[in-house]
Amino acid sequence: MTPTRREVLAQLAALAALPRSAWARSDADPLEGTIADYQAGRRRGAWTAAEVTAQALERCRTDGARWRAIDALADTALAEAREADARLRAGRLRGPLDGVPVFAKAIYDVRGLPTTGSSAEWARLFPDPVRRDALEVARLRAAGAIVLGKTAADDFAYHGVGTSSHTGQVLNPHDPTGTRTPGGSSAGSAVAVADGMAFAALGTDDGGSNRIPAGFTGVVGMKPTFGLVPRTGVIPTWPYLDTHGPLARHVADAALLLAVIAGADASDPLARTGAWDARPLLALRDDTLAGVRLGLVDAHVPRAQMTPDALAVWGRAVADLRAAGATVESFAPPVTLQNYRDAFAAAAERRGDVAPDSRSPAPTANALYRYFQGRTDDPRAAIRRGYDAYRSFYDVLPATYEACEPLLEQPMERDPAGQSFARSRAEVVARLADAMRAAGVVAMIYPTMPFEAFRLADGWPDVRTPLGYGNWLGLPEVSVPAGFGADGLPALNLSVVGLPGEDARVLALAHAYERQSRRFRPPPRPKQAAG
Repeated sequence: MTPTRREVLAQLAALAALPRSAWARSDADPLEGTIADYQAGRRRGAWTAAEVTAQALERCRTDGARWRAIDALADTALAEAREADARLRAGRLRGPLDGVPVFAKAIYDVRGLPTTGSSAEWARLFPDPVRRDALEVARLRAAGAIVLGKTAADDFAYHGVGTSSHTGQVLNPHDPTGTRTPGGSSAGSAVAVADGMAFAALGTDDGGSNRIPAGFTGVVGMKPTFGLVPRTGVIPTWPYLDTHGPLARHVADAALLLAVIAGADASDPLARTGAWDARPLLALRDDTLAGVRLGLVDAHVPRAQMTPDALAVWGRAVADLRAAGATVESFAPPVTLQNYRDAFAAAAERRGDVAPDSRSPAPTANALYRYFQGRTDDPRAAIRRGYDAYRSFYDVLPATYEACEPLLEQPMERDPAGQSFARSRAEVVARLADAMRAAGVVAMIYPTMPFEAFRLADGWPDVRTPLGYGNWLGLPEVSVPAGFGADGLPALNLSVVGLPGEDARVLALAHAYERQSRRFRPPPRPKQAAG
């Protein structure tokens, strides 16, 4: 029988008592270790949640300001930490996230803070603190996590370089020149965990917004199965693509976050409705790669366009997988980054269906209405006030609020173009599943992106990536650091990709790779000015 959410939280609480992991770090800086290390230190009295939270907040005010990674800090964090310490003393921890400092992204509602969307105009239009938490934030709080505040992002999570009109350009902490992008849109979340301001952070991903900054800052970024994490209480993007998930320094920490935030909720009509069992995420094994067959998708490895550093790191990543016991073979799926859009259109044509549209206007309008329904008594007035600012990015919407108004209450799950897109997704994924089974492949691998963090002045390289492929197909994908280049910057992340619903499997495989390769490296700690 599938466990209830209460039972899952009880299982997570039992996990909190497990021994310290082999990733142990020095007691001098608990924020540099894993969540398991941190909790072990709390149990033996090496530090308290209040002490570490105060340290995290101070780092946010120094490093966070330096890298422009922070949107807002919560004034409740220290009180939450003291409550977590009291639960520990009473032997009533809620799970392994109890007392763990985490962040949400700027587009999430966090009780007591304004939701700026990282947009200067939106922050001006909606300056008041909100009175609710986004569903994911509420689930983190229920698990005992300490919400430090919110991280900076691209305006409305729209672009992929970390440029916020509200707080400025987020900087890459690995780049001493200050010229390289940290990626985006979840830029601040990636930088915060890379730099040890928090153990993990929430991000969103419509076309790479978790995986891009994970690759460019050298951390773990996950895009779960589409619909696994309900998106209620977050400024919406593209409802048929948008996927929420964790960023962390280690796969096990990302898995702990996902275990808490995932699971059906009727408030998101496109969320998966099946029961969610978090138990497989609680027992990641180092030997999971032994005896498995992985499919290397050559169509997603543009070797002719990759730098020598990227090619060398990619070759070493494949060697690390084999050293961990995996068989890695070329795999040619029936749909790749080159043809997935055509495959969706062809499937709709065969059905005699309307053209599929992942960015149909009506679902976005309805998502915006649902968002404001949850935070104000007059959602239409709020949308009217913010319409021009929002539409300046999401310009598939009608040019004026008046033209958009008839779309607001049209249920996103009934939109013909969106429904056609979902039906095409199911058909295309079924073909992919058949091909993987025929080849005996349990997961696909390829570079998250085949290039390193670029200079902002140069703009995006003219190289196709498989980022949108994962979003259109709704596949779970874990992006794991694979190594550094000669310039000291992250050179590449390895993506481990499975079929929808196989989130636990791809996390387990990514964890085993991480344990074999051990490629995470924190950015250099900035030198403090002499007093």
